[in-house]
Amino acid sequence: MHKSKILLLLTVVFLAVYSCKKDNGSEVVIIPPEPLSDVVGVNAEQIEVFLKTHTYNYEEFTSPESDFDFEIKIDTLIGSSSKKSLFELATPRTLSVSSDYFGIDSEEVVDFTYYYIIAREGAGTSPTVADSTLVKYKGQLLDGRVFDQSSNYLWQYLPFTIRGYYDGVSQLKSGTTIVQNPDGTSRYSDSGIGLFVFPSALAYYSQAKGIIEQYDNLIFTLELGNFVPDTDYDNDGIPSILEDLNGDGILTNDNTDEAEEVRSYTPYTANHIDADDDNDGIPTKFEITINEDGTISFPDSDGDGIPDYLDKD
Repeated sequence: MHKSKILLLLTVVFLAVYSCKKDNGSEVVIIPPEPLSDVVGVNAEQIEVFLKTHTYNYEEFTSPESDFDFEIKIDTLIGSSSKKSLFELATPRTLSVSSDYFGIDSEEVVDFTYYYIIAREGAGTSPTVADSTLVKYKGQLLDGRVFDQSSNYLWQYLPFTIRGYYDGVSQLKSGTTIVQNPDGTSRYSDSGIGLFVFPSALAYYSQAKGIIEQYDNLIFTLELGNFVPDTDYDNDGIPSILEDLNGDGILTNDNTDEAEEVRSYTPYTANHIDADDDNDGIPTKFEITINEDGTISFPDSDGDGIPDYLDKD
């Protein structure tokens, strides 16, 4: 099943409103998602108001005391505070969103802007949106309510998270130095720490999830400890980032053998989690060449311009 169909099915489940009629029994009324063009302006205004009326403890990051925990603490700007607002400190980044991604049949492509702040630049390098990352995080709504968090490091494969989150994480740099704590745990002393505020179209959009309501904007504060460079999630010899064939930063919409899956009634399996990308019975890792220097070559045996690992013929 195509991803858009999957998302449409989920939307139906979450948005169905049930009403009972005495004469006809139960009837399901389906409320379709709002058009992206109707939501973008509302989300942008909500986020801008939040950013201009809030700040964080950036001075503590600039001159940290010996016992500073390097935790981002968001606070409101009161009166004529001399502190800078999040809006002044943040960097905007714009991503294009297609209505098809949410199963909306309007053929819209709308630009949504999110904002990120690097509170501490890590000493390492940045992951791609397709890497496996070691993180601590906290997710909040604009009103401050926390909907998810991890105070301990955990591994996350970024393509399994939401778009605003994984794109935000890719703006950070990892740590390099591990310090052992007195209680036996460990931490990175030079990890990247940041804050992201992003609109609903880069999150769950019209889906409700726990305390997250439809069209809610989200905030994440996050520490990036480490990551696996060139993560190859399906172990097919090709780093996941190279399986983003259309280069849009979304790995879930690249599925070479989708037509085969539809015909055989098998689940939709994007290339980055598919060990046989063209469904020809030959694993992808046997249809590519990994050179001595670690680079990858993609043979095209029949010379039709399609590399063997993507060519069922």
